[in-house]
Amino acid sequence: MTLEIAIPNSPKTTPDARRARTGLRPVDYLLLTAGVVLTVVVVKLFRDVSVPWVPGDSPDTVSTDPSNLPYYAARTTLRMFVGLGASVLFTLVVGQWAAHSRRAEKVLIPMLDILQSVPVLALVSITVSAFIALFPGSYLGAEAACVFAIFTAQAWNMTFAYYQALRNMPRELDESARMMRLTRWQRLTQLEIPAAMVPMIWNGMMSFGGAWFMLASSEIISVSGNDQALPGMGSFIAAATSEAAVGKLLLGAAVMVLTIVLVNVLFWRPFTAWSERFRVENAEAALAPRSLVLDLLRRTTIPGRVTARLRPVGELVDRGMRIFGRATRSPYERRGSRAGDAVFFAALFAAIGWGAWTLARYFERTVGFAEFGPASLMGLASLSRVVVLLVVSTVVWVPVGVWIGMNPRICRFAQPVVQVLASFPAQFLYIFVVAGLTYTGISLNIGGTVLMALGAQWYVLFNVIAAAGQIPTDLREAMDDLRVHGWERWKSLILPAIAPGYVVGAITAFGGAWNATLVGEVVDSGSTHLEAFGLGAYITNATVNDQFAKVLLGTLVMSVVTVAINRLVWRRLQRKAETRFALI
Repeated sequence: MTLEIAIPNSPKTTPDARRARTGLRPVDYLLLTAGVVLTVVVVKLFRDVSVPWVPGDSPDTVSTDPSNLPYYAARTTLRMFVGLGASVLFTLVVGQWAAHSRRAEKVLIPMLDILQSVPVLALVSITVSAFIALFPGSYLGAEAACVFAIFTAQAWNMTFAYYQALRNMPRELDESARMMRLTRWQRLTQLEIPAAMVPMIWNGMMSFGGAWFMLASSEIISVSGNDQALPGMGSFIAAATSEAAVGKLLLGAAVMVLTIVLVNVLFWRPFTAWSERFRVENAEAALAPRSLVLDLLRRTTIPGRVTARLRPVGELVDRGMRIFGRATRSPYERRGSRAGDAVFFAALFAAIGWGAWTLARYFERTVGFAEFGPASLMGLASLSRVVVLLVVSTVVWVPVGVWIGMNPRICRFAQPVVQVLASFPAQFLYIFVVAGLTYTGISLNIGGTVLMALGAQWYVLFNVIAAAGQIPTDLREAMDDLRVHGWERWKSLILPAIAPGYVVGAITAFGGAWNATLVGEVVDSGSTHLEAFGLGAYITNATVNDQFAKVLLGTLVMSVVTVAINRLVWRRLQRKAETRFALI
C-alpha cells in the first residue's frame, strides 16, 4: 500500500540526512531569500495590525485607490492563513474527539451542524465585543474578530472531512497499529493524520475558497451599530460596489485572481502533490500530480538540515506522549456503560432545556413570540432555494468531479481553475446582477439562487474530486480487465466509492448555502437595492439595524432547520455510506 505505518526511532539514514551533510546549493539560497522576504512582509503586516485603536474611530469604508490593492491583498492573505492555522488545530482536536468518543460525537457533530449554518454576520456580531474587550485599545481586537469570521468559514468543513476520514479508515491499518503497539501519539501522527491527509488538503482548499467568498462580510465588522472597515480585499469590494465603480471592481478582481493563483501555486499545489505519498492503494497511479515548487523543495538541503536539528526534540516529544498510553483498543469499538450514558445524556438534556428556557424568556422580552411566524416563513423560502441549489449542484458537479478526480492530468490544470471559481466573491458580480435582473425583469427571489450557488456548489465538487481521486488504481484496472464500462461501471464502482465523500460535501454545501443566503438575498450596488424574501435578508437587515434579538432569532430558526434535516436525512445517508460503501 502507498500509505505505510512508520516504525518509530528507525536508525536508517534518510536521503534528507545525507543531503544535510553537503554544502548549500543555489536552490538553498533561493529558498533562504524567499524566507527572508516572507518574514519581513509578515512582520510589517503584524506591526500594522497592532497599532492603537478605539472603536468608532475607523471609517466605515476604505480607499478605492487601485495603488492600495497589493497591500489589501497582503493583509487579507495573512488573515486567511492565520484563520487556516486555527482551523487545522480545531479540526485535529474536535475531529479526533468526535471520531473516538461516542458521547462526544453525540454533542460535537450536531454542534458542527449548527455552527456551519450560522451566518458569518451573526457570529461576528455576537463575538466582536468579546474580541475588542480581549485587546483593549488595540487594532488586534478588530483583526481577531475578522480572523474569527474567516475561521468560521473554514473550520467546520475541514472538521467534517477529518472526522469522516477517520471513520472510513481501512480496518487493516487499525489492526496493524494495534499489533505494533503504537502509542496514542504515534497512532495519531503516523497513521490517522496521514490516512486523512488527502481529503484534509482538498477540503482545506475548499474551505480557503469559502473564506475568500465571504470576505466582504468578514472585513466589515459592526461595533455598537457602527461599521468598521478593515483594510483588505473584502472591504475594497464593498467600497467599489457601493460606488458602482466597474473599472475598479474589474481591477480588484484581477488582483484577487492573481493572489488566489499564487497561493495555489506556492502552497496548495505542493501540498496536493506531496499528499500523494499518503494515498491508500496497492498500485501506483499512472500519472501522479506534480508541483514545480515541491520539486525545488526536494532539491534543497535546508529541510534535511532542519529535520536533523529537530529530531532530538521530536524524540523527546514522542517519549513525553507515552504517558497517554498505547492504542490497544480499536476506536471502532466505542463502548460505554449504561449508567455513564444515563448521567451524560441527563446532563446534556438538562443543559439544552435550560438554554431553551433562557432563549424563550429573552425572545418574550424583546421581539415577542409572534415574530417566529414571519421568520419561519422566510426560513421555508430560503430552504426551497437551498434544496434547488443542492439538487442542481449534484446533477451538474458529480459527473464533472468524477471526471477531474479520475484523470490526474486533467486535475492538474482544473484544480487552480476550480479554486478561483470557488473563491470568487459574489459581491464582485453585484453590479452585473443588478443590471441583468433589471433588464430581464427577473426577481431576486429567483436570481439570488445563482449568487448563493457561487458559494455553496463547490463543496460538492471538491469532495467528489477528492473521493474520485482516492479510488484505488487496482480497482480501476480490474474494471478495465473485466470490460465494465458505462452505467454498470458507475453503479458498481464509482458511485459507491464517492458516496462517503459526496455526503460530506452535500452536508457542508447545505450549511454553506444557508450562509450564502446573506449575499444572495440582499444586493446593493450604487443607489440600487434588491431584496429577496428569505431568512438571509431577514438576518442581514437586522444586523444593519443593530437588532440583535432578530439576528439571534433568525440564526436560531436557520440552525433548527439545518439540524433537523441533517438528523433526518444527511446523517442517515452518512451512516449508510460508511457501512455499505466505504473502501475498507
